Amino acid sequence: MKNKIKVIPVVLFLSILMMIVSCGKQKSEWEGTIEEENGVTVVKNPKEPMYKEDVFSLEEELSIGEAEGREEYMFLEVQSIAADDEERIYVLDYKANSVKIFGRNGDFIKKFGREGRGPGEFFVPSTIIITKESEIMVQNIFNLSFFSLEGEFKESISSAKESLGPINIDSEGNIIGPTIVRDKENPRYELKKFGPKLNHLYSLDFSPLPDAIRDGFNPFFPGLRWCLINGNQVVCGYMKEYELRIFDAKGNLIRKILKDYIPVKVTQEDVDKRLEGKELPPQLKERMAIPEYHCPFRWLISDDEGRIFVLTYERVSEKEGYYYDVFDAEGKYIVKVALKTRPFLFKNNKLYTVEEDEEGYQYVKRYKVIWKY
Repeated sequence: MKNKIKVIPVVLFLSILMMIVSCGKQKSEWEGTIEEENGVTVVKNPKEPMYKEDVFSLEEELSIGEAEGREEYMFLEVQSIAADDEERIYVLDYKANSVKIFGRNGDFIKKFGREGRGPGEFFVPSTIIITKESEIMVQNIFNLSFFSLEGEFKESISSAKESLGPINIDSEGNIIGPTIVRDKENPRYELKKFGPKLNHLYSLDFSPLPDAIRDGFNPFFPGLRWCLINGNQVVCGYMKEYELRIFDAKGNLIRKILKDYIPVKVTQEDVDKRLEGKELPPQLKERMAIPEYHCPFRWLISDDEGRIFVLTYERVSEKEGYYYDVFDAEGKYIVKVALKTRPFLFKNNKLYTVEEDEEGYQYVKRYKVIWKY
């Protein structure tokens, strides 16, 4: 009789465990579809992701920055971050017109650059990248400057003719970036791919330029967003629709990722925040065209595994930050995660970002990325 009494709790425990496992499997089943349309793979995703938010977490490894004290650890306005294979960190400070290099443990190594338009000088710097040749590329408004990993100037390539927005460099050394095409009949933002010396190869995608005279002034005007994935593919999205388009290394459209979503309303707080510190001319104030809803998404970035993080306008309730929709390499909607600051870089399963304290002082942070699925 005693043996029977012992067996019942064990059987009950196993039954409950099987139910939990079964429920977990059901929640992780993807409910979208994958089809082929005219040679393009089309991935259609539901509103809800495969997994709950707890499959993704961040563990802080490093914080660089001081509110007061040593100048080499203080930042004015971090614009871009790069990291090499040794986990050395390169921080481009827009206002200081310089790059600071830190070791993997956060120790200051060197600073280089100064304001100017001469060789090795910075003028409105926007982007820093470590190239496949192990060089530092700093994008200025009129040129791309190349340095050794120790900060020694090597060469500059003029980009004044193209008026490039922030660029990236693929695994073959090709340069990808948006340009403005002021065509009378079709003015547009156009994403172009160039060779290593900025010789134009082909165009990938585009979105229309805003026309405040024709359509009114919309501070939330949808534009083209893009990022590099898997070293040589590009994912683009025109913010007017929740559709991401993936192009291969030759510029061929190979995949579309679509997702159902609930539109987020534009509030007066959103408008005030977007226009904060901006003095609009009277003709724009009179022609304000505020949309009822935000665009489906705001920004894109990818990690080493080809996951695409899509910043949405959905706020994190009772917390700072916004939600990111995360898609795997196939285009399946796997999880929705909350991040309080924008990711600057994913590299070797680490996330690099910038955070501010209450006084507005900036800190460069490195997090270990943990996945549990």
